[in-house]
Amino acid sequence: QVHVVESGGGSVQAGGSLRLSCAVYGYPYRSNCIGWFRQAPGKEREGVAAIDTDSRTNYADSVKGRFTISENNAKSIVYLQINSLKPEDTAMYYCAADNGGSAYLRLLPRLYNTWGQGTQVTVSS
Repeated sequence: QVHVVESGGGSVQAGGSLRLSCAVYGYPYRSNCIGWFRQAPGKEREGVAAIDTDSRTNYADSVKGRFTISENNAKSIVYLQINSLKPEDTAMYYCAADNGGSAYLRLLPRLYNTWGQGTQVTVSS
C-alpha cells in the first residue's frame, strides 16, 4: 500500500528556515509526481510546490524564491526547503502523491490521491 509520511515541521521565528521531508513508501519506484500543500486554519488547502520523476518542478507564485522542492537520488524522499519564513506561512503542511498520473505538476489538491497526516509549521513574528 502506497503511503507518504511528512516530517520536519516546527516552531520558528520569522526569517528562519525549515526543511520538510516527505518519505514515500510502497512504490517499487516512484512513477508519479509528489506535491506539497498547506492549510491554515479557516482557509482552503493550497498547493505550494510539486516535483515529477524527471525532477521538473512547479511552484505557487506566492512561494517562488523562498520555497525549494527537491528529492533524493532514490526518489523516495521529497524535501521542501522553506527560507525567509513569514508568519503567514503558518499552516499544516501536507505532501501527497499523484497515483493516477494526472496531476502533471499542477497544484490542485483534487488531483492527488494519497495524503500524509501533515506536519505543523508555526512562524512567530
